[in-house]
Amino acid sequence: MARKIGSRYTAHQILGRGSAGTVWLGEGPDGPVAVKLLREDLASDQELVGRFVQERSALLGLDHPHVVSVRDLVVDGNDLALVMDLVRGTDLRTRLDRERRLAPEAAVAIVADVADALAAAHAAGVVHRDVKPENVLLDMQGPLGPGGAHPALLTDFGVAKLIDTPRRASAGRASAPTTRIIGTPDYLAPEIVEGLPPRAAVDIYALATVLYELLAGFTPFGGGHPGAVLRRHVTETVVPLPGIPDELWQLIVQCLAKAPASRLRASELSVRLRDLLPMLAGMPPLDVDEPDDADPDPEPSSDEPAADPVRRRGVVPLVPGSATDSNRDTHTSMRVPGPDELAGGALGTARVPRPAGGHRPGSARHRAEAARKRRLVLSVSAVALAAAVGLGGWLAFSGDEAPPPQDSKQSVPRKP
Repeated sequence: MARKIGSRYTAHQILGRGSAGTVWLGEGPDGPVAVKLLREDLASDQELVGRFVQERSALLGLDHPHVVSVRDLVVDGNDLALVMDLVRGTDLRTRLDRERRLAPEAAVAIVADVADALAAAHAAGVVHRDVKPENVLLDMQGPLGPGGAHPALLTDFGVAKLIDTPRRASAGRASAPTTRIIGTPDYLAPEIVEGLPPRAAVDIYALATVLYELLAGFTPFGGGHPGAVLRRHVTETVVPLPGIPDELWQLIVQCLAKAPASRLRASELSVRLRDLLPMLAGMPPLDVDEPDDADPDPEPSSDEPAADPVRRRGVVPLVPGSATDSNRDTHTSMRVPGPDELAGGALGTARVPRPAGGHRPGSARHRAEAARKRRLVLSVSAVALAAAVGLGGWLAFSGDEAPPPQDSKQSVPRKP
């Protein structure tokens, strides 16, 4: 059913749903557009509406081939909407769900496009704050790039910042510092988890996480409860991916550095990635399996102890108690963990990729397999020991003397 958005636009059908609202296929004075209609609870927040209008110039000023441009902002009654360019294609999450992982050349080409978009945004003083596959659109009508990759465009600039800005305190009271995190746990930079203000480097960290995910099929620190994911960002180091050139791996490691100053700038990252494309030509997708907490094994046999329950990355709604989005969006709002929470319990939580068909060392399934092998070894050893004892007894009496009678009633010679 069509609905009016302001006085200039008409929304015809829903294209998708996200954590902040619903995207519609719409029509405007200049032709087809995409209209992102923010949730009603956001639209009714007059303070957020004010910030939305204040950000208008920054959002409208981003003009780049790899940025989904915002054409207009509509504030009309209960409607709060961004009118954007219509991209004929799909988002990167959908492609990743379909293919599980991409060939390195295509993955690097896509991420290089997004790095170009971030370079333009950072130069304009805009930090995205929610870089993830759901916010990368693939233009299916654009020319194919290296590895057959479609042009990638970054969308949803400014939405996370609008939602995350602390509320003003009531009149006459000082504003309290924000104590919550808004973002997607798998892609949050350590400094965000520790409560520091977001700078351009948080986008680089998130984009490097996306690149890792495109190559591996899973994020380096995801899996399990969001609190555990946040802790891993702060305490764990990324585990190497087998099968990729060292130059590419070192680039990923640098951009996933815990210290923001150690990461590359977006423009540098784009150049470095494009320089690596020739050496990646023709490489197939990596042959690694997901960590055990994201990849179920077959049912255990009756003599094998049950492994820990499989944990998949959870879909966490933006507003507590609300329904999750159908597109697996994981945008969440949660309390900043305290220093004691971040400092403890990190050992053994890293998501370690494993060779295809194997188990991650230290995982529940790896321990169960090791226990089964130990039981088998002990059983074989017991049989061998029993056989050795029996054979030893036979050998002890295989000489000139016959062994004593086995009957407990031994015969006694009679006197003549």
